[in-house]
Amino acid sequence: MRYINTPNYDHKQNDKIGILLTNLGTPDEPTPKALKRYLKQFLSDPRVVEVPRLLWWLILNCVILQIRPRRSAKAYATVFTDQGSPLLFNTQAQSDAIAAQLQQQGMQNVVVDFAMRYGNPSFETVLDKMFAQGVRKLLVLPLYPQYSGSTSASTFDELAANFMRRRWLPDLRFISHYPDYAPFIRAAAEKIRQHWQQHGQADKLILSYHGIPKRYLLNGDPYHCECYKTSRLIAEELGLTKDQYLTTFQSRFGREEWLKPYTDETLKALPAQGVKSVQVFCPGFAADCLETIEEIGEENKEYFIHAGGERYEYITALNAEPAHIDALCQLIQENLQGWQVEADSERVVRAEALRVEKYPG
Repeated sequence: MRYINTPNYDHKQNDKIGILLTNLGTPDEPTPKALKRYLKQFLSDPRVVEVPRLLWWLILNCVILQIRPRRSAKAYATVFTDQGSPLLFNTQAQSDAIAAQLQQQGMQNVVVDFAMRYGNPSFETVLDKMFAQGVRKLLVLPLYPQYSGSTSASTFDELAANFMRRRWLPDLRFISHYPDYAPFIRAAAEKIRQHWQQHGQADKLILSYHGIPKRYLLNGDPYHCECYKTSRLIAEELGLTKDQYLTTFQSRFGREEWLKPYTDETLKALPAQGVKSVQVFCPGFAADCLETIEEIGEENKEYFIHAGGERYEYITALNAEPAHIDALCQLIQENLQGWQVEADSERVVRAEALRVEKYPG
């Protein structure tokens, strides 16, 4: 195996700590060609689709990738802006805000960047850049509050696969989930309160999470439980009773049973139960993307109104709002405990540089 080397490593360079934020990913542009490339990478991940590989290869390449890219491209075209993909620019804004706040707190020797599990910027590109900047300790924060094998574990798989090809490895810490992290819960509750202050409170608050196949839950994936825990804690923070909110699951794909209740079916049924106004918030999405803007903000609104609902409001994701950035920075700082963030002493760096100059290669 040929390893990824660092031939131009500068021994005079101070070591740094890297903070790598990660999210799911997005196509480079809303075109069938770009969607086909993105979906092939995404749906080829065995963590995402746990189906025998040969069977799934045939279904994916002979059916799904022949049909879905064009349909998905139309959906993505409705959310792309002059800045590009919402998930991309929202994650960039989060990365920039975290970097600025950590620097304000005196962490000058910390490098903050972000990568996407599928699509760009890729893990390899971003890690190459971070290591070239002197990152020798790496904290990875997947922006998935609730753990799932299809998200957090898949992120670790990609990270491990990249590290297996590198000659030099950093010290590594990995935050696998934070579903009950108090600052995150408070930030989510405050976001909802702010919406209530501007628009009033609806009959029902819907807390909608991305779904996964029910089979994953039965095989031990804790995602379902962690979503319900997040919902309960947000409701407690808001002082809601059990009949004032619901936990639902969206974005299912295929014919297999997924986690229930389904968001779309719930919204279609609520008006007949006397619920005429709803507000929907997505605590599992750290940043707005296609699944929140188009699926929740538009598609599910149509279901509810068509079924007889009168008022439907989507409460946007936390994105780079100050309370969210504060929560993520606190989470990062707690997980940096024990790591030296100040620059190495000049004596140690100079001694190492002299050693290499005396014994090159």
